Amino acid sequence: MSMDSLLSPVYLVTSTPRWYLWSIFILGIITYYLCEVVKKPLLVTADGDFKKFLINNVPLVSEKFWPTIWCFESRAQTLLAGMLRSLVLPKIKYKREVLQLQDGGQVALDWLEPAGAGESGGQTAVLIVLPGLTGTSHAEYVKGLALAAFRANIRAVVFNNRGIGGVELKTPRTYCASNTDDLHDVIQHIRAKYPGAPIGGVGVSMGGLILGNYMASRGKEGCAQLAAAMLISVPWDVFKGTESIERPGINLMLNNHLASCLTSVVHDLREMLRTTGPLDEVMKARTIREFDSRFTSKQFGYKDVDDYYNHATLHNKLHNIHVPTLCISAGDDPFQPFNAIPIENAQKVENLAILVTSHGGHIGFMEGVWPFNKDQYMFRVCEQFFKAILPSGAYKNFGATVIDKPNGDHHA
Repeated sequence: MSMDSLLSPVYLVTSTPRWYLWSIFILGIITYYLCEVVKKPLLVTADGDFKKFLINNVPLVSEKFWPTIWCFESRAQTLLAGMLRSLVLPKIKYKREVLQLQDGGQVALDWLEPAGAGESGGQTAVLIVLPGLTGTSHAEYVKGLALAAFRANIRAVVFNNRGIGGVELKTPRTYCASNTDDLHDVIQHIRAKYPGAPIGGVGVSMGGLILGNYMASRGKEGCAQLAAAMLISVPWDVFKGTESIERPGINLMLNNHLASCLTSVVHDLREMLRTTGPLDEVMKARTIREFDSRFTSKQFGYKDVDDYYNHATLHNKLHNIHVPTLCISAGDDPFQPFNAIPIENAQKVENLAILVTSHGGHIGFMEGVWPFNKDQYMFRVCEQFFKAILPSGAYKNFGATVIDKPNGDHHA
């Protein structure tokens, strides 16, 4: 055999022991994982008291995030997180309350109270959990957040949107990312029910848009309504998020699945919603944009879907949020690309911080070699933050300060 043949790639591969090749492959993955995947998250905020508070009281903002080594790809994190959580999170027996809204509608509030909350009367802090697009109190990520509040000795209440969670739709109106009327009614109800309790809010994905728009629309008055807030995997720029989720491949498959969930909700509520017009074209929607164009934007009086998205987007409203707020975003979120995270704007606001992990997908954030545990990353961040800021009254120390006018970047 010639020297050239002995040195050929095919010969080297076929003649090398399998164990040696596997060792090189595994070593390469581990090297890549340690160098490119495991990173300390970015803590994006202006220098000030709130930043110091987070560093001193929320240890996870200063620690490296270790995504699950066999599942750190963004779509894998997004798809598998819920499945794995369903295996480890216990069933929760909520106490349901049906709240009648000012316009005649109703929503379900599902309560989880820590031991001794009744004995302390209205002084126990309350955390409102706002689920994502079609999520309910029994979604795995919602249960994880409710249990995080429970461990922090905080009352958790899940705000199920109209028509969601098994409660009859009383009016021909559902919900959307830009409308905060129902959340306002919920907060006022909780304030009346527990007048001495500080109230926090945590919104996930579209729930984060609703919570963020509520705070932004009320400016400084929002501090009188909410003591602290947290936004998880929020689509900061709805336009860029929509473009990302419409990319061919797995992203578009995720989009199609969510659109199917939305049309299923409309199908279940069709008897009441038929009074607003024909639903045939709505039921044919195959993407979130198509659904919002044919249903959401029309139901809430927007001229078109772009008008709706312009009102729903949050990246250019940070300067109006005066409630101390911690946000978690993954740099590889398929629903919101890294370049859409408003890093520059967040650096100019003292009371809002965005914790950006290099990996984590959308509502994923699975960590460790074996992520079969109840205390996963975003639940631990939630517990650390609200435990430090609500029961102690630390939220009273933060006044909102905008250092500079943020970049607008409004869409037409």
